[in-house]
Amino acid sequence: MVKLLSEHRGLLEARAGRLITLVGVAALEMPAALKPLLKGVPWYDDARKLAASPDIDVMVELIGGADGIAKQIAETALGAGKALVCANKALIAKHGIALATLAEQKGVALQFEAAVAGGIPILKSMREGLVGNKFSRVYGILNGTCNYILTGMEESGRDFSEVLAEAQKLGYAEADPAADVDGHDAANKLAILTSLAFGTPVSLSSIYVEGIRSVSALDIDFAAQLGYRIKLLAIARMTDHGLEQRVHPCMVDCDKPVAQVMGVLNAVVAEGDFVGQTVFEGPGAGERATASAVVSDLVDVARGHTAPPFSVPVAKLAPLPVASMDRHVGAYYVRLVVRDQPGVLAEVARIFAAEQVSIESVLQRGRAPEQNVPLILTTHECVEAAMMRVRDHLAKLPAVVEKPAFIRIEEL
Repeated sequence: MVKLLSEHRGLLEARAGRLITLVGVAALEMPAALKPLLKGVPWYDDARKLAASPDIDVMVELIGGADGIAKQIAETALGAGKALVCANKALIAKHGIALATLAEQKGVALQFEAAVAGGIPILKSMREGLVGNKFSRVYGILNGTCNYILTGMEESGRDFSEVLAEAQKLGYAEADPAADVDGHDAANKLAILTSLAFGTPVSLSSIYVEGIRSVSALDIDFAAQLGYRIKLLAIARMTDHGLEQRVHPCMVDCDKPVAQVMGVLNAVVAEGDFVGQTVFEGPGAGERATASAVVSDLVDVARGHTAPPFSVPVAKLAPLPVASMDRHVGAYYVRLVVRDQPGVLAEVARIFAAEQVSIESVLQRGRAPEQNVPLILTTHECVEAAMMRVRDHLAKLPAVVEKPAFIRIEEL
């Protein structure tokens, strides 16, 4: 952000209608590369003092974390009548409604474009360019780490742990990758997108979350044979039972736009009643993409924009019925590792039939009598609760020697 403000100083002044000046910085340490750019800029050892300083009009929070100093900075700045620009999805997902309420009370802006999908201007697009639409579904790839790992597994045939180690070495994954690979980072972002799309308070607890640790190279290979690609998707949509929010691995038809998004890129698809389907793709993280989004917010503040952060005033955000994951309807991919012996397929088919789950296809490669082989099935659409009962019954079959693997097939 500091580099962008410095390099594009004149351009930003022309576009914003006023000069945007860096008047203070607070951090644990100053990066050596930024020292020349920060010469003469006041340095604060306590970010809360900077947030309350009478010398600033807007505070930029880039620390991260849902609580602690990040939350204190946000509350201090807004409470002092300063605008707040925030790149912190965890903070907005957990405390965004309270912060938006405070911003409304003080008559100042709260902006957080960089909190979702990095350099993709998806929040601004939904709040402004698509404001005339009623959304039926918003979904996408919201975590570049997971997308990098799944892409690497597909391209190299390696398993999850190997590609994760590579991602960590290259800096695409943290030393503790749990927030990314277990789906929680994507869930934070989905909670924010859902609020904007459906005019409802942010609700992390309403999101079903499942990560990618259980996806194997074998699953990716079989997916390709079936015409699919595996992606970690974050999905929010209205159903007959209420608002459905979920994050989990999906098998997606290879021809769909979101299936073409590879590596560390993100993508978001928004479906509106008038515009139809719009697709946004770009870098989801990184220094330059984040700086682009943060400075976009700064320019909006400089122009005097104080639109409601979640599209409508907080008082107009209406809680919606939550659709239980048990009532989700969709097709499924099932991978079993079974003993290659007569009667196994009949036993498996009997369990599916008992739960009224219709099998669409069966795939088995190779013959190894009295040894273990993969057995792949796909289903027609069925109710999630029935599929979970099938899973539990299959796991108890003596011929099934590994925990059954299930991946939802998503029609996009």
